[in-house]
Amino acid sequence: MAEEVDVVVLGLGPGGENAAGLLADAGLRVVAVEARLVGGECPYFACVPTKMMARAADLVADVGRARDLAGDAEVRPDWTRVAARIRDDATHDWNDQAAVDRLTGRGVRLVRGEGVITGEREVRVGDQVFRAARGILINTGTAPLVPPIEGLAGTPFWTNRDVVRAATVPETLLVLGGGVVGVETAQVFARFGTRVTIIEGGPRLVAREEPEAGDLLGKVFEREGIDVRTGTRVEGVEHDGAFTLRTTHGEVRGDRLLVATGRRPNLKGIGLPAVGLDEGARALEVDGAMRAGDGLWAIGDITGKGAFTHVSMYQSTIAVRDILGEKGPLASYRAVPRVTFTDPEIGVVGLTEREARDQELPVRIGKTDLAESTRGWIHGPGGDGFIKLVQHAEWGTLVGATVMGPMGGEVLGALAVAVHAEVPVDTLRTMIYAYPTLHRAIESALADLEST
Repeated sequence: MAEEVDVVVLGLGPGGENAAGLLADAGLRVVAVEARLVGGECPYFACVPTKMMARAADLVADVGRARDLAGDAEVRPDWTRVAARIRDDATHDWNDQAAVDRLTGRGVRLVRGEGVITGEREVRVGDQVFRAARGILINTGTAPLVPPIEGLAGTPFWTNRDVVRAATVPETLLVLGGGVVGVETAQVFARFGTRVTIIEGGPRLVAREEPEAGDLLGKVFEREGIDVRTGTRVEGVEHDGAFTLRTTHGEVRGDRLLVATGRRPNLKGIGLPAVGLDEGARALEVDGAMRAGDGLWAIGDITGKGAFTHVSMYQSTIAVRDILGEKGPLASYRAVPRVTFTDPEIGVVGLTEREARDQELPVRIGKTDLAESTRGWIHGPGGDGFIKLVQHAEWGTLVGATVMGPMGGEVLGALAVAVHAEVPVDTLRTMIYAYPTLHRAIESALADLEST
């Protein structure tokens, strides 16, 4: 006999947890299903612990820079302090009881297990069946994508989940993939004394971003002693206590191997065929109200709108409004921001130049070198970076921007507002930019935009 409820939430990553709580606050009977940790990847294996790692690594680097600006200084990197902070302060030893109490305290019923959709508005978890009067909200997230490389399966390679659990740093680390997880981890471990090699099949690191970002990051990494091997494919893996990778440019050997080649959506096995959806799809198609079907909503990474906590949280509030029958704006993704927490930091909003040109938009480009700004010069070592603006030439507004440099994600804030609100570039030129800040370099990029 099925139990009658109002909403079933499948998956309790940040968006799912937020939606379940909001729906319960509104008085609905909410069942939230999670087989792993309440809170999902972000607080335990991604956003929070990895940024703790980056913060620690940045401090190590800054002490080294002090001799050029302030005086003699020395630091002896100690990974055990980083590991203890992640274990004890961030993840409570990967225990989600605090999150569980927070959720159930709002009136949500938590059911542990793998939820499977068995029909319209119906979910089975083990031997329990729930019939949701209003519907089902899917937020099952993603998992690491492991490529089918000969010899890789069965070896003790790392994914992002293993990195944040590391109690010590290895002497040598091979990083397969030059995307966000790969480059952030590579720099952190290198600054704690690991000899790191990155193997990337494409021509540059962080391939999704502006080519200037990948090129600059490659130069910074080489300066920090990271061996960057772009344009290189791995053809085979061997493990005999250490890893040997056979690549298109010879063999490379390391104690540990991090596989950071992307993520795959968790769509298989959750019963999508029962409601006429393809479990082999790269993403679930949703409309502006996050509807994936009748009585069915989807949010988060599985929607393909950006694998970021802030996107999942944004979508969750939209889905909740629709489930409750409330009015509100539909989803808009023209100003989605993202940040890669390397040093220098890479903040991006909207479209890159390539993405804009691929859409055949009439674009104008403005750029400035942060090191040439007053604040960049004051900053000294570690002040590498740039600001790049992408303007729609006919609309007279920005459709994208990149800020790479110290606190690039923070400086991005003003440009994210400009893209989101479609502020005319002429209006941006009339602003007063505080001196001497990195933010003021936006003015220089606008001047370059005017000259193109």
